[in-house]
Amino acid sequence: MKFILKPIVYLFVLALALSCGNAENDIFSNTGSTTGSDLGEGKVVDDCLDLGENQLTLSIQDQFTTLPGKVSVFFKVSDTDGNPVSGLTANEFTIYEQGRNDDCFNRISTSESQARISPNSQIFNNNTLLVLDLSNSVLSSSLEELKTGSISFINNVMPSPESQAVKMAIYWFDGENELHLLNDLTSSKDDLISAIDSIDENISNDPSTDLYGAVIKSTDIAEKLLNDTKDNEIIGAASIVIFTDGTDQASRFTEKAATDKVKNANLNISFFTIGLGSEIDTEVLATIGKTSSVFAGNKAELEKTFNDISLLVSQRANSFYLFEYCSPKRDGSGENNLAIQVTSGSKQGAVQTKFSANGFTGGCN
Repeated sequence: MKFILKPIVYLFVLALALSCGNAENDIFSNTGSTTGSDLGEGKVVDDCLDLGENQLTLSIQDQFTTLPGKVSVFFKVSDTDGNPVSGLTANEFTIYEQGRNDDCFNRISTSESQARISPNSQIFNNNTLLVLDLSNSVLSSSLEELKTGSISFINNVMPSPESQAVKMAIYWFDGENELHLLNDLTSSKDDLISAIDSIDENISNDPSTDLYGAVIKSTDIAEKLLNDTKDNEIIGAASIVIFTDGTDQASRFTEKAATDKVKNANLNISFFTIGLGSEIDTEVLATIGKTSSVFAGNKAELEKTFNDISLLVSQRANSFYLFEYCSPKRDGSGENNLAIQVTSGSKQGAVQTKFSANGFTGGCN
């Protein structure tokens, strides 16, 4: 792929991060990658570095080069339990390169290479889709608790003051073959809360539950958001948060179709599920909520579960990083291996990928 940050975002990043000219960006050559694994587009670091056991996972989401010599890697960091790691700085990273004349990797000075970490809020849009089950069982027995939990979720996830880089949309489903829009994508916390307040027991005309259809349709929406973001030349990520108090009853779509949709979704989409009561299928919801899932035994626990998920959604968004540095490799050196190691406290992790130095000249501006 090719992308350049939107001008308004690029200027904001420019004041804090590295600029290396106006040449067109080229994606890395990354043959042999393990796309779809925990490492994203990266792979396990070569044994010759002997970095030891990983307690942190760097999952590469995107990667590209910019002439005259900038290498950029967009990734997220988590621990081995899948918990996101936020707040990392450039001095916690070590860069290793291996060219065609190197038996192993050589460490590159982060200061000499002008390494930079750009916080995610400066370089990409993060969108959340809150998808609510408003079938008859919810509307008749736990609507007020759902509204309270949803408002807490909105207050916890949406920043104050508002940021155009962070938006949320609210959808709902019942038994119809439609994912209903309650509030379109917005950065306005007040608009989202007003939309939740507007829900009443008469909103639905079909008492059944089309859970699998909601999973498939919300994933399609998130995929389109990411594609639109890419077309607008900015990086994007999305979170889908699905609440239900039951199992799929409409049977329009199969369980496999829904779980496959989640499994094969864009790596920049995170999936969360919130289940309520004794009629849910926790195994299915855990598969759909592959990032995280929580379950409330009764409606009194519902607000807490929404708060638990809101914390994870916020942490996940803040665990994305754009790491950039000026490579010492030059035109003619061909394809080079790159390894990035992060050390945070007593934990470390690393990932390996490749980049082409075609056209690289001295330094970055």
